[in-house]
Amino acid sequence: MKASQLIKEDIIPLNITDNASEALNRMNEYNTSHFPIADNGKFIGVISEVDIFNHDDIKSEIQKEFIRFDNFYVNENQYIYDVLKLANSHKLSIIPVIDNEGEYIGSITQNDIISFFAKSMSINSPGGVIILEVNINDYSLTEIANIVESNDAKVLSLYIISDVDSTKMEIIIKVSKLNISSLLQPCEGYKYLMNASFGEEIDYADIKDNYDSLMNYLNV
Repeated sequence: MKASQLIKEDIIPLNITDNASEALNRMNEYNTSHFPIADNGKFIGVISEVDIFNHDDIKSEIQKEFIRFDNFYVNENQYIYDVLKLANSHKLSIIPVIDNEGEYIGSITQNDIISFFAKSMSINSPGGVIILEVNINDYSLTEIANIVESNDAKVLSLYIISDVDSTKMEIIIKVSKLNISSLLQPCEGYKYLMNASFGEEIDYADIKDNYDSLMNYLNV
């Protein structure tokens, strides 16, 4: 997904002639600690809540020393991973987006990023989660998919956590099956170490007991 597909166009940037107090009001409105600044539509930089509070007079116009002129923005055609990398590298709570002419066209908030990854990880889809550890050289996406699909399930999402200094990786798999006990044994049969698993096994005895208790209560 490109940055242009995630932007909020209603986040109007601060103008260079606005005061620091207005900047703080905007940050409060959008629950951010940064805010974009533009001059006649051209993106200039980002102002930080911390930088404002480090000065005594917040009623003055936005001072040059308030503004961060670093490349704290993404182009509209950059991918979501670039947005996430920028936000993480500089601890930004809002990411300005510009077009090829340097015009400000909108911003992406942390909540927008979280929402995107929640959808891409199939958070709202029912299913179980398996967390495996494996040596990098032993990792095979095809092998994992075959294990899952041979047990009448589908891979809904898969993410890898790895460290450049490590020879191991952690694989987080969301599958379309609540009862994942049938999946665990095949995984252990390969070169995968089971770190954790999260599923929902249906206990029909408990359901019947809860139903009987409810009926008894209603009959009182």
